[in-house]
Amino acid sequence: MADSFTSSRQSLVPSFLYSSSSISSKRSIDLDAVTHRSGNHALSPFISSSTSSKRVVIPSPNEKLEMYSPAFYAACTVGGMLATGPTHTAVTPIDLVKCNMQIDPAKYKSVISGFGVMFREQGIRGFFRGWAPTLIGYSAQGAGKYGLYEFFKKYYADIAGPEYAAKYKTLIYLAGSASAEVFADVALCPMEAVKVRVQTQPGFARGLSDGLPKFIKSEGALGLYKGIVPLWGRQIPYTMMKFATFEKFVELTYKHVIPTPKEQCSTPLQLGVSFACGYVAGVFCAVISHPADNLVSFLNNAKGATVSDAVKNLGVWGLFTRGLPLRIVMIGTLTGSQWGIYDACKVFMGVPTTGGAAPAATELANA
Repeated sequence: MADSFTSSRQSLVPSFLYSSSSISSKRSIDLDAVTHRSGNHALSPFISSSTSSKRVVIPSPNEKLEMYSPAFYAACTVGGMLATGPTHTAVTPIDLVKCNMQIDPAKYKSVISGFGVMFREQGIRGFFRGWAPTLIGYSAQGAGKYGLYEFFKKYYADIAGPEYAAKYKTLIYLAGSASAEVFADVALCPMEAVKVRVQTQPGFARGLSDGLPKFIKSEGALGLYKGIVPLWGRQIPYTMMKFATFEKFVELTYKHVIPTPKEQCSTPLQLGVSFACGYVAGVFCAVISHPADNLVSFLNNAKGATVSDAVKNLGVWGLFTRGLPLRIVMIGTLTGSQWGIYDACKVFMGVPTTGGAAPAATELANA
């Protein structure tokens, strides 16, 4: 800890160097490390009553978890799971109509008629068909996506160093989110395959319990990963846009819209910013990833179908537009809600909300 004060550029200890698990309320350092080496006497009011020990006592910040510690990444993983799985499950009716519009546009001609057809044929229960694979698949994906994003963001920032991490922060956001999504989609893909088949083929299965064995019997175990490449094609650009755009809008909001620095804003205001910026980011996500979303729906619905079959059937224009308005509403709401829930979990666990500052990089001793 004393090394943090050897540089005249640092008069305060960064908050992520504190660990509330080791000392709950106060932190002590050697007085000579501060006053003799750096000439900084600003901390003299915190000198303890035992002058012979020459100790300076610094109040610890009100944080429950040490930033970038294993506990921090575990908290982010749990937060991502809670933010993603339940929200995707909540919009299952919208997702179901959207998938059927992509697969059978002659029958599901519009959003309104699509809901009407669904209600007449399957009733209220039909709107939540496929909720179980949705909940399990997207909970697993969200856990990997958010937890690994925090890890890779810090990892790439450390490689770049403090100066370049601040200068090229958007590239770090893009690289970190892309890396995280590669692994997250491996967890999602099997459940996504079953979900699409259950939702778009009435009579195939009631849900996950009978749908998964039936899918494996029909396609084989490897068939669960038939859509992994299109899924990467949909989710990686989607997540890159989702995280980088969110981080950028949060930064701009605190810079140009809210005159108060982020750390001085109330928790409700910070969470409101997270939701609003997340919703805007979701609109961008929906547009950039929609062609791949159409491919995923088509491939998982038709046995033995290929990408060329999808393009021939849907057409290039159809790939970009079929079901897009509904998906914009769905993804905007999803993304805004996810960022709001995720940051609420972070606040509850004692760490700052996401965004508003350059990625934190560890400065080497000889830097």
